[in-house]
Amino acid sequence: MNWKRSLAVLPLGAALLIPANSVFGHGHDEESDMKEGHGEYEVSVSTPAADLRATLDQYLSEHAFLAVLTMQKGIDGAEDFEATAGALSNNTDDLTGAIASVYGDEAGEMFRGMWEDHIGYFVDYVTATAEEDEAGREAALAELDNYRADFSEFLASATEERLEAGALAEGLQMHVDQLVWAFDNYNAGEFDTAYDNVSEAMEHMFGVGKGLSTAIVDQFDEDFDGSHPDTPAADLRADLNFLFSEHAALAVVTMQKGIDGAEDFESIAGSLNENTEELSAAIASVYGEEAGEAFNEQWSEHIGYFVDYVTATAEDDEMGKEEALENLDGYRATFSEFLETATEERLDATELADGLQMHVNQLVGAFDSYVEGDYETTYENVREAYGHMYGVGEGVSGAIVDQFPEKFESGMPSEMPKTGLGGMSDSNSMSPWYLYSIMTILLAAGVVMITRRKTSNQQ
Repeated sequence: MNWKRSLAVLPLGAALLIPANSVFGHGHDEESDMKEGHGEYEVSVSTPAADLRATLDQYLSEHAFLAVLTMQKGIDGAEDFEATAGALSNNTDDLTGAIASVYGDEAGEMFRGMWEDHIGYFVDYVTATAEEDEAGREAALAELDNYRADFSEFLASATEERLEAGALAEGLQMHVDQLVWAFDNYNAGEFDTAYDNVSEAMEHMFGVGKGLSTAIVDQFDEDFDGSHPDTPAADLRADLNFLFSEHAALAVVTMQKGIDGAEDFESIAGSLNENTEELSAAIASVYGEEAGEAFNEQWSEHIGYFVDYVTATAEDDEMGKEEALENLDGYRATFSEFLETATEERLDATELADGLQMHVNQLVGAFDSYVEGDYETTYENVREAYGHMYGVGEGVSGAIVDQFPEKFESGMPSEMPKTGLGGMSDSNSMSPWYLYSIMTILLAAGVVMITRRKTSNQQ
């Protein structure tokens, strides 16, 4: 096969990504990012190649999240199973559009067929599990094995062998294993392990996005203005996108599990706390335990207010719900001022507060509609909340790189990944250096404010 591009205009990321300035008021100007007279970008997180990578990261990691959730809902016989499956189908539409925009409609439809087939095999696995049909489970796994071979050949051909079929197949096997493990552990009541698998499955997809975007940019370099998806700045953006989007995904499901009184509530709440700890541990490693605890307290507080809202809903306590929303309103104002100060006003507190209000509205809207049984609205809000975080990641990482460009001077990629779509191990696994850089910048201007707030609360 020799796939021909039918659209050679804008890189797909430029059309699909939520613009950062809609969240932070600090959008990028491509002309100012470009070196005058050259097709090379100044240090920036917002380039055509980085946008492509972020778009693929978003849709691929969302696929993993929604696939796991759909499998859970299926085995539980949950009322919102159809709506969750519908959100997963809509995600497939978005992925298909992304592939078609690069390789043409015919390739897009081939992608859709294979992608929908592999989702169907996961559903077959869930159905067979529910019916205690071991032969059916084995048949579903055999179909997934055939799928990964065929899909690997498709991607290797589409990228003109910039991605190797063998390495691709290994990466796809990892994806299959992670989803199956997450489901099997959930079904067995091993909830802590199940949510470890969920986090790994989502993170793995950022490696997929990096590998695929690197191959596409290398293949059609003339359409990306000399930019690269594999740079220190783009890695920072991807790292923050992972943390922020995982937070949104876990928060949504934690609220659902809380109102349902589900057995796995404590486990998924623990996974949400681990997401917080990844940031707090980085702070502590640079500024000591006191600073780490101060940041942890502020971030944990806003999660606690969402929990308060769920608890008040369960108790039909309207005053309690209003109090939780008021506390969230106070948090967003304080945290916005913190980020504005930390980034030396590269992020505007007022616009930050508006963006945080959007985050609150999306999570509360997803929860309220879930409680009311309006599941289509629920998962529209869930997808909006997930996608919104990629604007957040772009805005925050953009401010950091603009503030300390010397830390991200390399605009050139490292050696092109040889692991196909195999995971995060090579270079996209939450590098401690990047996290330290983030924390250094944030804390340099903001830790005093947090510590004061902690002291004030104790008085």
